[in-house]
This record gives sequence, structure tokens and C-alpha cells, in this order.
Amino acid sequence: MARELRVRPAAAPALEPSSERQHLLEQYQQIRDFSKTLCAPLATEDYVIQSMPDCSPTKWHLAHVSWFFETFLLKPFAVDYASPNPGYAYLFNSYYNAVGDRYPRPERGHISRPTVEETYRYRAHVDEHVLDLLECADEPDLSRLAPIVTLGLNHEQQHQELIVTDLKNMLSRNPLHPVYAERPAAPPLEAAAAGWVSFPEGIYWIGHTGNDFAFDNEEPRHREFIPSFHLASRLVTNADYLAFMHDAGYARPDLWLSLGWATVQQEGWRAPLYWEERDGQWWQFTLSGLRPVDLAEPVTHVSYFEADAYARWAGGRLPTEAEWEVASESVRMDGNFVERGRFHPAPLEVQSTVATLSQMFGDVWQWTQSSYSPYPGFRTAPGALGEYNGKFMCNQYVLRGGSCATPRSHIRPTYRNFFPPEARWQFSGLRVAQDA
Repeated sequence: MARELRVRPAAAPALEPSSERQHLLEQYQQIRDFSKTLCAPLATEDYVIQSMPDCSPTKWHLAHVSWFFETFLLKPFAVDYASPNPGYAYLFNSYYNAVGDRYPRPERGHISRPTVEETYRYRAHVDEHVLDLLECADEPDLSRLAPIVTLGLNHEQQHQELIVTDLKNMLSRNPLHPVYAERPAAPPLEAAAAGWVSFPEGIYWIGHTGNDFAFDNEEPRHREFIPSFHLASRLVTNADYLAFMHDAGYARPDLWLSLGWATVQQEGWRAPLYWEERDGQWWQFTLSGLRPVDLAEPVTHVSYFEADAYARWAGGRLPTEAEWEVASESVRMDGNFVERGRFHPAPLEVQSTVATLSQMFGDVWQWTQSSYSPYPGFRTAPGALGEYNGKFMCNQYVLRGGSCATPRSHIRPTYRNFFPPEARWQFSGLRVAQDA
């Protein structure tokens, strides 16, 4: 689900007046254009299907992010702005109760109108007026508009990730295994060796600081005492996870949390989402079609329950989000992100030593054992832009690091993603931790 949060009210990075305006204009056009780039491989029919209640049609994503700019930027600040259709305020609202009523989420796939063509015209209409507003605003007004624009662009990047993950779920329902993006077959690699990286106990600063953009759930910055711990040098691979499966991992209640075991029984899970067994071989559906499971790739599309059970089977546990953040501080923020165009986790090709952390960013979101709860001193902002975040701090777990569907400029070490423990359609995987 999209994370519609608020930008911090702190000042934007210090820029000359002309460079701030140019920066906003360029960033706006670049990010808005990338949404269209992600949709370039689609046929009209691909835009309109809703494969399950947690997913949304691509057409809805494109319209909703435009609705966001229309609702929170154009209607309050653009003189005489008029929406192409006042009904869009109801149809494309998501979770903003303070803004008004909204169309039921599970029924978004029932809406054939506006058409795909009309949706793109709506985007163009919003873009024209946003760009005009930014070009014409005087410097004081531009300073007030900039945080809203930045928030809207980060919100759109969240939906770019959702476009990829929701399309995968939709295409996976098709027995023809359609291809979204061609990816040439590569010779299989041997899974990289795994080791442990140790971190000493101490009092560490956790959370975002500085003037760069961050969502409010990444603040306030605060101190936490963290006992010494070990963190696996790499992500859990398909080979690792198959060993868990072959050891009756899905049939042993002693490995599972009570609710997790009940979910396994109810849903009939016996492998990660998108895996299927054919003639004794495991295959998985990818956005490049049906492929044999590559043993060296990070395992993906596992729930919190599965990640927790695997970690327990492996003699470890999931890291806390504070442990993960401390470990990530010394790692270069690079990896397999959506811009790479692979749309799938990649095997670890280069690892200097087993005592070096690899794949901390990109490839798969990494489950932590931390419940999604507020940091000490957290307060929601007043009004509609502040209502989304705090009210979801219940029955969710935190994931860190981004994935192969995440825009590179959208991630940072303090970013807190969150999903319910049974969610599997996101590119979610894991890294094991141990007490020292």
C-alpha cells in the first residue's frame, strides 16, 4: 500500500532562489516522466485489472498521484484552478478521511471510466498547472510550495514501486506467463559464501537528521541502547531457503509463530509466492516470464511469518530495525534498484570478504523483527497530510533497504517501510541476525 506521509516542516536545503525553482521543475518532470516510462510496455488492457484487494490497477495509480498534486497543491494555491472532473476527488482519494469520502479500495478494478487515455489527459492537465504554478510563484510562495511538491514527488515514487509490484501480481494470474520486461538468460552463479559481521554494544543515534527530505515516521532522531550482535554478510538466497523447505520447514509448527502457523495452514503455503513446482523442479514467475529458480538470487516474496520461521530454523533471528540501521551506516547506498530495469533480485556477484556487508540496499526489502511503532516524541501533523502515517502504527512490521522495484533516489538508511506480517506480494526477503 502506498505510504502517504508528510514532509517535515523544516527548511529545504539551502539553494539560490533561481536554483531552487529550477531544481523543483526538473525533479517534477523527471519523476512524473518515469511513471510513464514504467507503463511503456503495457497494453491498454493491462492498466485496468485489479488482481486482489491489496493491489490497484495501474490506471488508478497514475490518476491518484495526479489527484494528490491537484488536492494538496493546485486547489489550495492555484487561482481559478478547475479539475477536469469534480468526481475525481472521490474516485481517486485513497486514505485521506479529512479530505472527504473515497471509492472502496477493493472495487477499483470495477472502474472502466475514465479511460486510460482520459487518465493520461488528466495527468497532463495537472502537470500543466503545477509547472505554471511553480514558474510563476514569487520566492516566498515558492518556499511554501516546495515542501508540498517534494512530498508529492516522494509519494509518486512510492506508487511507482506499487505499479511494478501490482503489475507482477496481476500478470502472475495469467497462465500464459506474459513478459513485462525482457531479460536475457544468464549462466547460473554459485551462491556467495555467507559470514557474520559483528557490531559492539553501545548507545546509538537512530532516525533521520538534517535538512534533506524524510517522512515523519523517520523522526525524531533519538538514542537507543543496542546490545552487541552479529548480522549476516549477505541476504538469504533461494538455495538457503530451499534447504529450509527440504527440511520440512513448512510442516514444522515448532518453527512458526502461532499466527504464522495458522496462516500457513489456512493458505496452504509451501513455498514463496510466485513459486511453482514442475516435474520436481521449482520455477518462479518473474516480470520476465516464468524462470527456473536461480539458487544464487536472494529469496523474495516471503512474508514476515516465513522470514521469522526461516531465521529460527537457521539458528538466528531477524534483526531489529535499529540494528539494521546501525549496520547500514557504513555501507555505500548502492544496489539493484528499479532504474536498473531488471525488476528482479540479482545474485551477489562481488563480495570482498564474508566479513563485509553486501546487498544492504536494493534487491529485496528486508524484514526486521520490529513492530511498526512511533519513535519517542513522534507526533502526527494536523490536517489531511498528517493523518495517514500514525494511524497505521498497529499490526505491522518494519522493512528496510528498498528493493529492485524502488527508485534509487527514494531510499535512505532511515527509511521505514511497513506491511502486515502475512504480506507477500512486495519484493520482501530477509537477512539473519544473531545475538553476540
